[in-house]
Parts: sequence; C-alpha cells; structure tokens
Amino acid sequence: MKRRPMQIFTIAPGVPFLPALARRVLEQAGADPLALSRMTILLPTRRAVRSLREAFLLLSPDRPLLLPRLSPLGDVDDDELLLADEMPEAADLPPAIPDLRRRFMLARAVLRMPGYVASRPDLAVALAGELARFLDQVQTERLDFSALKKLAPDEYARHWQQTLDFLSILTGAWPRVLKQEGAIDPAERRDRALAMLARQWTRRPPREPVIAAGSTGTIPATAELLAVVARLPQGAVVLPGLDRELDDASWAELDDTHPQFGMAQLLNRLGATREDVADWPGAAPSAAAHARARLLGEAMRPAATTDAWRDGVAIDASATHGLQRIVCTSPQAEASTIALLMRQALETPGRTAALVTPDRILARRVAVELARFGIAIDDSAGCRLSETPPLAFLRLVAELIASAAAPVAFLACLKHPLAAGGRAPGAFRALVRRIETAVLRGPRPAPGFEGLDAALAALPAEHHRGELRDLVAELARQAAPFARLLALNGPPGAVLRAHVDFAEWLAQSNDSPGASRLWAHDAGEAAAEFVAEFAAATGDFPSVPGAAYPAFFLAALGGRVVRPRFGRHPRLAILGLLEARLIKADLMILGGLNEGTWPPEPVLDPWLSRPMRKAFGLPGPE
Repeated sequence: MKRRPMQIFTIAPGVPFLPALARRVLEQAGADPLALSRMTILLPTRRAVRSLREAFLLLSPDRPLLLPRLSPLGDVDDDELLLADEMPEAADLPPAIPDLRRRFMLARAVLRMPGYVASRPDLAVALAGELARFLDQVQTERLDFSALKKLAPDEYARHWQQTLDFLSILTGAWPRVLKQEGAIDPAERRDRALAMLARQWTRRPPREPVIAAGSTGTIPATAELLAVVARLPQGAVVLPGLDRELDDASWAELDDTHPQFGMAQLLNRLGATREDVADWPGAAPSAAAHARARLLGEAMRPAATTDAWRDGVAIDASATHGLQRIVCTSPQAEASTIALLMRQALETPGRTAALVTPDRILARRVAVELARFGIAIDDSAGCRLSETPPLAFLRLVAELIASAAAPVAFLACLKHPLAAGGRAPGAFRALVRRIETAVLRGPRPAPGFEGLDAALAALPAEHHRGELRDLVAELARQAAPFARLLALNGPPGAVLRAHVDFAEWLAQSNDSPGASRLWAHDAGEAAAEFVAEFAAATGDFPSVPGAAYPAFFLAALGGRVVRPRFGRHPRLAILGLLEARLIKADLMILGGLNEGTWPPEPVLDPWLSRPMRKAFGLPGPE
C-alpha cells in the first residue's frame, strides 16, 4: 500500500513561532466556533502550551474561543492519554514510580553494595539520583542494559570494571524492585504512552486536524509519533527554524554540537529531506530577519566546511541592524544592565522583552534587580525548592536540633523570617538577639538547650534572664520529641513527622497558625507536596543516623524546582534555551555569553567514558 505523503513545515527564524502558528490555525478554523476545539496541537513543554494559549487570546481579544486540545509531549501522564478518543490499552499501562520513591529504593540498593559506608545515607540518595538519570537516558534511547558487560575490556583501567559492577544494581536488582512495586520507570511509561498514541492514530486516524509543533524529536518515541502525525490526513509537523539554505555538504557534516543537529536527525528518522519541508503558510520572514538567519547559519557552519567563507559569502548589512553587544565587567554589572534594559522596554506601551540564558545564577540576579523596581518576573526554569523560604526553614530547623543548638545553627534558624514561636515575629527575633549578645558572643556554651540555659542562668539579674530562659525552656520542650528520635537514629518517617511538628510550632505567630505560615503560597504548597512524598517514600527505608539527617533531608530534594502558577509579568520573561525557540519578544537579550556558560561545558558522565557511551549507543554529553 502506498504511504501517504508527509506534511512537514517550518517557521523561519525571526518569525514569532507561536503567534504564527496560532494565526494560521485560526484561519483554518474559519467562522465555525467549534472547529478550533476539535483540533489537537502537540507542543514540547507545558510552558509552550501556556504561551500558545496566550497567543490565541491575543489574536482574538474581542470574541470568546474554545481552544484546541493542547498537550505537552515532554510530560505524558494520564491526562495526555485522553488525547485519543478510545485507547483501551491505557488501562493496562502500569503507573510510573514516583521520583522520590525511586531514588530511595535505588539508595537502599546502594547501601547494600559491599564496601559502601552505611553511615552516609545522604550520599547514597545523591548517588541514586545519578543512577536514576542514567536509567532514564538508557530507556529513552531504548538500549539494553545487558550490553554494559562488554564495555570494559581488559585494556581499560580497573575502575571502569568496578563502575560496571556497581551498575549491576540496574541490571539485576532494579527490575525485581519495580515488579514488587507494580510500577515502571517514568521514561518507559512515557515511551509506552507515546507508542500507544502512535498505534491508535495509525489504526484510526483522527478526522480532525492534529499539529505537532516546536518539537525536534530528540526522543525516539517522540520522533515515531511525529512520523505518524506527519502522515495523518489532516496532520502536520511544524519545525522551529529549519536551516534550508545551508549547502548539502555542510548539512551532511553536522554533529551533535550544532543547533540544527536534532532536526537533521528527525528528518532522517522520518525518511524526509529538507526539500520535503515547506514554509508554514503566512509566516514569511522579513528581509532583515532572513539576512540575520543567513549570518547565523554561516557563523555556525560546521568546521569541516568553513573554507566556504573564502568564497565571500554575501550577507546583507541589515543582518546586524538593531543588534547590540554590551561587554560587562562583572556578573553583577551584567545583571544590572539587563534589568535596566528590560525596565526601559516597559516605557514603551505594549513592548515586550525577554532574557534568554542558560545561566540560572544570572537569571536570579536579574530577577532580584527587577524586584528593586517593583517588577516580579517569571523565570521559565523556576526556583530551586531548596532555596525557597519554607524549605530553607525546614533545613535550618533540622540543623538546629542535629547540631545540639550550636550557636551558628541556633541563630540561623531562629532569625529566619518564619520563626516566631507563638509570638509576634519582631518580638521573637528581639529575644533571640538578646540571647545572642548575652551568651553567644563569648565562650561557647555547653551543647544543647541545657547548655544555653546554664549560660543564661549565670548572667547577672540586670539582663532580665528569666524571660530569655523561659524561651530556651520552651524551645527545649517543643523540640524534645524531634531531638529524642534523632538521638535514637529513628526511622526516617517518624523523624520527619517530629521534624514537621516542631517546625510548625516554631512558625506559629501570635495571630497565625504555624501551618498557615509555613505552607503558604506556591513555595509552601510545593514544600508540603515534597514532605508528603518524602513521608510516603521512606516507609521501609533503614534508620538514618541523627547527625546525617539534615544532609539526608536536603539530598532527598534533588533538583526540584517550584514555578509560579501564573505568569508574573505580561511583558517580561526569563527563558531557557528550549522555550526561546518558540517564544519571541520585541527585545531579546542573550545573557551569559561567556565560554563555559553558553555554550556550557559538557556534563561529565559519572558512569561511562566518552568511548564507552558511544559503544553503548548513548548520545555524546554535548
């Protein structure tokens, strides 16, 4: 049977991707108010889904819309499985094991490895996180763990063989653990869900339009789904900024460091060439945008064909129109300059600005600088949960008790804005400062709250020591269950409950319960979700030494981030590299253009060397 021709399009660089996509989709819908709601659009991320929704609303400000079904390909959960009208196979798909539960189960396997130091469960959890990432990479690329045995021949250093022996956790124990849990890994579940959707649409093609936009198909399962979408009767794949002017010799030389490499791989998987890709209707770039894309294409030309520069490639002068380079003397100067440029953009009504950077420290600095102007900006990468006030407070509470009320931990915890101990926060901190000046700026008191009380008891009466001793006694009484469990190396679940109970007591003020203050706002909700998941995941985890509990608690956070539920500013944004392909602003600022930051240094694989990764079938770290 003859295969249906593919519908593959591209939106040229310099053309706002999501507005161009939304404009054409609205034209296709026409005057039928229900036509739009019958369409399905697949996007790479949830941020892209939100931005496309906003683009539709901006293009139709005067009439209500029933939006298309918008789904992110990067996160396939039960909601995304409902894209197909009927998918009976979905009921048989096992759930994905929760991330924290998976890391704790892997950490238990690490602790059972011969020669591992069981007194450092925090290191075991950190190592389990690296194992989980490696596991996701292998499953994403659909590789077989049995091939690991052949990767360390005799001529390799002995430690590589020891590394592969350690990875036997994944090849031996882990499949049995998953079977007992009745779950599968998230990457495997995502691949199965995408494969189900591809099979469903192959057997029963949707009668309404399906558009996959903005994805480059770097995940094999996603590429297979894109191939199905491209051949649907009303399907289309829309690529972001495909370079169709690069000569064929250079295109053949692309490697995994080139920005077009992902799309080149996708076209190969689809069995298509650049000649098969058409321009998205109504999205022609301006002459200046075309000239700039041409300039960047030449600048990014593969090293093997840079001799073409000697032929005098013609670049229109408009390619650099409006382009400005600013050299800053320090990171702080860079952040201040970017913040001023973004603030200046707001002086023009309707003008938008976006910072694009992979440097999260720079992004935070810029957000802080903009806050000086009273501007709250949305960072697409979010904020690390460990750096939010609720989690910082919980960590300090754990360190206070684990350190036996050591002076630094005592002051850091009790001077935190959330600490109030049932009093007005200002009055509570005033008492803490009096304790600091009275007994913590000289010889160190004996350990524990008892040592603080003894030091306060030795003060002259004019220090009003009674009020200070009452506070220390109250702290000792409320912290006693938590301190007792740490001293006994109690089970992590019980220790966590005592930890949270003490933190909630310490957070209560004279007019608000501690839970209301500790778990408030987006960061508080994310912290509460983490604590609940931590409690559920540690039910059978071995006891943790009390001194190691704060580090264990922090290691369990991993790289969790918290993102605002809604955009903070309608005209300013901080974007990562993936979102910047799809979201455009009037003023685009590329920040952190320093060697080692952009492009970043390749992340070292803690498990396999470069030759071993290549032999195994994993992509390079670039």
